[in-house]
Amino acid sequence: MTTPSKADATADRSGDALPAIDVRQLHKYFGELEVLKGIDFHVDRGEVVCVIGPSGSGKSTLLRCINRLEDPTDGQILIEGDDITDVDADVDALRSRIGMVFQSFNLFPHLSVLRNLTIAQRRVHKRSRHEARKVAEHNLERVGLLEKIDAFPAHLSGGQQQRVAIARALSMDPDMMMFDEPTSALDPELVGEVLAVMRDLASEGMTMMVVTHEMSFAREVADRIVFMDEGVVVEDGPPEQLITDPQHERTRRFLKVL
Repeated sequence: MTTPSKADATADRSGDALPAIDVRQLHKYFGELEVLKGIDFHVDRGEVVCVIGPSGSGKSTLLRCINRLEDPTDGQILIEGDDITDVDADVDALRSRIGMVFQSFNLFPHLSVLRNLTIAQRRVHKRSRHEARKVAEHNLERVGLLEKIDAFPAHLSGGQQQRVAIARALSMDPDMMMFDEPTSALDPELVGEVLAVMRDLASEGMTMMVVTHEMSFAREVADRIVFMDEGVVVEDGPPEQLITDPQHERTRRFLKVL
């Protein structure tokens, strides 16, 4: 009996049945330390999946492997059916389908908000100055910051900078958005404005994968919650089940201390 090839494994799915993100037996080592230990994980199109777990559980590494900011040691990652881990993959093209928002805002401090939102559009998508500005204006309006288009990052609050970072990611027309603890660097009073933008994106049907400690957001917005610990997926289920009636003792212990 022959073992199915990667191409065969992809071919058995078609059309909308393809997950947005499909992770198969993903391993990641840093030296001798195994951070991800055979992760199987998927996000369907239009789905919001929140990933929770203690620090050091591998959550951020999982996100970084999915868009190839980190190279997996072993395993397979399919983005809408295309294998981003294949040696012949056009990683830049596949990565362009994924909007990424980090803990730190990563805005260019010497550029205005407008330039932060248009520089990649013009270089990657080859948009004209006029077209890139229109896209930037549209996405700044979506996050409630159109009036800050000519401001510089130093003149914005942390919450405003993170909303600009979301608008910048949206300006590349991604198929899905990934958030790596997007509120962890914010003062508590600024968290709400960023979560409100993310709620709006979810209501619009954006596919989202969110690493977060904001359990109220996960309960309200997520279709599924994934609990990770020590490099493995311990439990995966809808919020009403995983939060109120977790099946695994490790999940119960984690939720008790929140």
